[in-house]
Amino acid sequence: MPSRGRLPGTDRRPDQLVCHLDMDCFYAACERLREPELEGEPLVVGMGYEDGETVGAVATASYEAREYGVESAMAISEALELLPRRATADSPEDTGYYRPVDMGYYESISEQVKAILQDSADVVREVSIDEAYLDVTEQVDWDGVEDFASDLKDRIEREVGVVASVGVAPTMSAAKIASDADKPDGLVVIEPGEVQDFLAPMDVEAVHNVGPVTARELREMDIETAGDLASDDPDRLADRFGERGLEIYRFARGEDAREVTPRDDPKSFSRESAFSETVEDHERVRERVRTLAEAVAKRATRENALYQTVGIKIVTPPYDVNTRARSLSGPVDDPDLVEAIAMDLLDEFTEARVRKVGVRVSKLSFTDRQQVSLDGFGGDGDSSDAQIDDGESATDRRRGQTSLTDFE
Repeated sequence: MPSRGRLPGTDRRPDQLVCHLDMDCFYAACERLREPELEGEPLVVGMGYEDGETVGAVATASYEAREYGVESAMAISEALELLPRRATADSPEDTGYYRPVDMGYYESISEQVKAILQDSADVVREVSIDEAYLDVTEQVDWDGVEDFASDLKDRIEREVGVVASVGVAPTMSAAKIASDADKPDGLVVIEPGEVQDFLAPMDVEAVHNVGPVTARELREMDIETAGDLASDDPDRLADRFGERGLEIYRFARGEDAREVTPRDDPKSFSRESAFSETVEDHERVRERVRTLAEAVAKRATRENALYQTVGIKIVTPPYDVNTRARSLSGPVDDPDLVEAIAMDLLDEFTEARVRKVGVRVSKLSFTDRQQVSLDGFGGDGDSSDAQIDDGESATDRRRGQTSLTDFE
């Protein structure tokens, strides 16, 4: 790619890998989980709405309902004019279902999704009940990130029953735009150096932090697309919008130095690697796991983190995820031990056909540098300090407070 395609924001950190995950019509998807008969039907979820009433506002509308012009934040009374309520199974076809918001239920589904995210990525920032950023820079590279994102989407749909769209890019703002570019059930990857070209033909309102009012003002300045914004005079934008004008100018150019920061310290560090084809050679699998164990241990040391649990993930065809973990009696920083435990846990899968492997250290401590004595761990000593389980429970994962959005 010509050098002009390289972006200032990505030249500094060309290997940063950010995923933005956005659940598709999340409230409607949750309603369909408990009422499968709603699948494929126009469905409106209303906030401040009660069954049979006409007051309230649309929190989300399924894609089928949107075909009738129903949009988020629209008054329920207006939505009912466009899409009358379906009272019975014999109602006309051009009618839809209406349900009131049930935030407690949606939060319970969201927690299941967030648990998968925390299990899949080292750094997760939860933005709302249905949206999160993941920094997977230390886990995958650009060659493998599409498979990573695809597997994540498949796991969420398989284990929770809801569909997500994922955008992957070297910046947070571009990843968010990418996740919205091919909805529903989308997966869009924008590699370093491609961000500005990807954004250029989009309507200016697609640029991060450009809302309808700002977009209208930009159009008055003959700025119609993200490309127009990226090539405009930054001084002119600063005169009109102040510092915010320079910010959206940088976003349109693909420049965004923000990092994904979790609301709390990370609970685990992990690395995964997929084979290009299913592998039956156990020595080849062991070598890959050994490499991942070394990388994970180095990451923990670099982050000044102790860990109390070491685990592996083995994915076998068609997509069966097997996890095993061993917990110690206290936190340690011992790279050799990480490799030894990973190799030991892997022995259970000697005869397995393997598609993907992963290594994780968890139950992290960033303040307690007092390591547990390991004299009796492994070998011929007393091994009562260790226990083997089938992976971390949901209660072991630290989750930040989720801010709820009123409209999707």
